[in-house]
Amino acid sequence: MRQTSLLCVIMLITLGICGGVYAFSGFNLLFFLCFKTEHIYRSFLAVCSVAAIYTIYALFAFKPFRGLK
Repeated sequence: MRQTSLLCVIMLITLGICGGVYAFSGFNLLFFLCFKTEHIYRSFLAVCSVAAIYTIYALFAFKPFRGLK
């Protein structure tokens, strides 16, 4: 469970960095890292959308910030 959460967060951070590069420079870094293959690019975006849903679920289900009062 911990490895899955870590993998999801790493994918979302990667997506955020690539999105920032695209927003500020106009160069689609994620598409370049996917070897300019549309199928891999869309598959990664789909997996990242599921990772985002899982991360939100994990925050509500496991309450990692419960003891930080």
